[in-house]
Amino acid sequence: MRTLVFDGRTGAAGDMICAALIAAGADPDALAPVSDALPVRYAVGEVEKNGIRATTVDVLVDDRTVETDGDHDHGHDHSHGHDHGPDNDPSTSGSDEPAEGAGVHRSYREVVELVESMGLPPAVESTALDAFELLGRAEASVHGTDLNETHFHEVGADDAIADVVGAALLLADLGPERVVTTPVAAGGGTVEMSHGTYPVPAPATTEIASRAGFRIAGGPIDRELLTPTGAAILGAVADGFDAVPDLAVERAGYGAGDADFERHPNVLRALVGDGREPGPDGDREKRDDDRARAGQPVDGRLAHDDIAILETNLDDAAPEVLGGLQETLSRAGARDVTIVPTAMKKSRPGHLVKVICKPADAEAVAEHLARETGTLGVRQSGASHRWIADRAFETATLRVDGEDHEVDVKVASTTDGEVYDVSGEYDDAAAVAEATGLPIREVLRRVEAEVREQLPRE
Repeated sequence: MRTLVFDGRTGAAGDMICAALIAAGADPDALAPVSDALPVRYAVGEVEKNGIRATTVDVLVDDRTVETDGDHDHGHDHSHGHDHGPDNDPSTSGSDEPAEGAGVHRSYREVVELVESMGLPPAVESTALDAFELLGRAEASVHGTDLNETHFHEVGADDAIADVVGAALLLADLGPERVVTTPVAAGGGTVEMSHGTYPVPAPATTEIASRAGFRIAGGPIDRELLTPTGAAILGAVADGFDAVPDLAVERAGYGAGDADFERHPNVLRALVGDGREPGPDGDREKRDDDRARAGQPVDGRLAHDDIAILETNLDDAAPEVLGGLQETLSRAGARDVTIVPTAMKKSRPGHLVKVICKPADAEAVAEHLARETGTLGVRQSGASHRWIADRAFETATLRVDGEDHEVDVKVASTTDGEVYDVSGEYDDAAAVAEATGLPIREVLRRVEAEVREQLPRE
C-alpha cells in the first residue's frame, strides 16, 4: 500500500505541510487552481535547517489587490514559529509580499462557499472542507458560538485558505493510498493572543487535537510549534501512529518552517513508500507484532480504524423517529447506528441508541442525535478504535427469462486480500426478486455464487 508518513517531531503548519509534500514528490503546478481563484501565488524555494536541505513554500500576494482587516481574533495563528515572516522573505521584486493574514477575513460559511466555487476535483474539495470544518468546530467550541456563525480571522484569510487547499491539491497529486502521522510536537511555553496569554498548545489547536485521529506531544522547545491550520490539515487526512510504521521508503522530503532553533531542525519530514514491507514467512509474526504496536494494519488480519462511540437512552421516542435515525445520523457522519430495546428505570420499556462515527464527526453526530430524539444527554464511551474488514463491491448479473438483472455484492477480506465473506445487497436482491418472482434468498444465493466463482484461486 503506497503510504505517506508525516513525522512531526518539530511540529507542523500549513506551509510546512505543502513544502513537505512538494519535497516528497508532489508537483507544484498542482497549486494552480488556488492562484486562479485568489490574488495569491506560491513561491517554492530551498533553505538549510541545521544541516538539512528543506523545501519552503511561501504564499505571496500583490498588496495592491488585497484589503486587510485589522480585527484579528487570535493575532497568532499563522505565525506559529513556522510560517514565513520578515526574516525570510522570498519576494525580491515587484509588489508581491508574504500573504500572512492578508485578504478578507471570512466566516466559516463564506470559506465553504469560496472553496466550493473553485471548481476543485471532488476529493480535493472534500479534503479542504473537512479541514475547515475541523477548524470551524474548534473555534465554535472555544468561543461558544454556532458553527455557521463562527468568524475566521487569520484562518479565514487568503494565505490560510491557500495553505489548506494547496495541501489538498498536492496530496491528491502525490496520490498515496494512506496517510499517517506520528505524534506531532505542539511545543511549550505560552503564546500571546488578542484575548491574553495562553499556554501552548493554543485553545483552538487543543480542540482540534481532541477531535483528530492523531496524538500531540509537548516540547521539544518552549515555542508554539503546531498551528491550528496545520493540525486541521493533518486531522483531515492522517491516521495517528505511535511511531513511523514499517515502510519501504521510496522518497523522503523536508518542509521548512521559518524559525531557526539551536538544536532542532525546524522541518516537517514526509516519507513515501510501500507500507507493506516484504519479508520471509518466518519473520511474519515479528513483523505483525511490530505493526500492531504501531497501530498499522497487520497482514492477514483486520484493519485498524479510529472511531468514537456515542450512546443515549430513550424512553419516549416515537417508532417513526427511531426508524429514521439510520438515515438522518448517516448524513451527519455516522458509520453505523444500532437501536437496542431495553428496560429503564421503574421498569419502563425504552431503547439504547449506539452510534459509531469518526472522532472528528462525534460532535456533529451527537448534536443531530439530540435534535432528532430530544434526548438530554449523549455519552461518548471509551472505545477509540475498531478492527474492520477491507471491503469492496462487485456487480453480479443474474439472467432470468432472457433478461439481465444486476445486484451489488459486498466482498470482505483481511489486509492481505484473503476473502472471508461474500454477501449480496438485500435491497438489490429484493428488487430482482419482485421483478422475477424468485425468492430473495435464491437471488442472493446465485449472485454470491457468481462472485465467489470469479474470485482468484489460491
